[in-house]
Amino acid sequence: MLVEEIMKTDVLTLPPTASVAEGLQLLRDNRIRHIPIVDNKSQVIGIVSDRDVRDASPSVFDQFTDHRALNNEIQSIMSHPVVTVHPMDFVEEIARVFYDEEFACLPVISENKLIGVITEKDMLYTLIQLTGTNVQSSQIEIKVPHRPGSLPKVASIFGERNTNITSILMYPYNDDPNYRILVFRVQTMNPLPLIQDLRDAGYELMWPNNIAEPRP
Repeated sequence: MLVEEIMKTDVLTLPPTASVAEGLQLLRDNRIRHIPIVDNKSQVIGIVSDRDVRDASPSVFDQFTDHRALNNEIQSIMSHPVVTVHPMDFVEEIARVFYDEEFACLPVISENKLIGVITEKDMLYTLIQLTGTNVQSSQIEIKVPHRPGSLPKVASIFGERNTNITSILMYPYNDDPNYRILVFRVQTMNPLPLIQDLRDAGYELMWPNNIAEPRP
């Protein structure tokens, strides 16, 4: 999946000379958490978060605070330089950037111009879609040898019962490089026949690991 498929394109921005007060108002009125700061060529030169603005804003409970701080230019509190992504980047790779750098928002740049943003919330929703948990389904986890052909062999068992697979994931099995865990989400509310087929084929199920199809 590409960044351009999930990014938001209706991005609210401010110029660097806008006041902190303008940033605060923009965040409140639109219930957003980040504002890209752009120059007159739509190039991103900084980014401001709701936390940046809150930290720069005087407390309404302190009568001795100098409220002139709200008149400061927003470029005085923006973060820069800004890490950006391209619309043709893979979402799965960008997720690592979010995790490693602890970002909550990344501007999307094409030809040096801002065309969108992607947020941690967008990433979380995309993960839900990729794992298939957004549709009604059953989950089956299978331990398989880590060698070529393992996935199609297991998938063929689902095909024999004409079961629709909504998603497939793979992750390591503990610290053993010889095995992997395949996670299937399938559109069936009665996975018991599939579970028994998999066991009959010699596969070890990690989940569900205590259900078997009753024998006649």
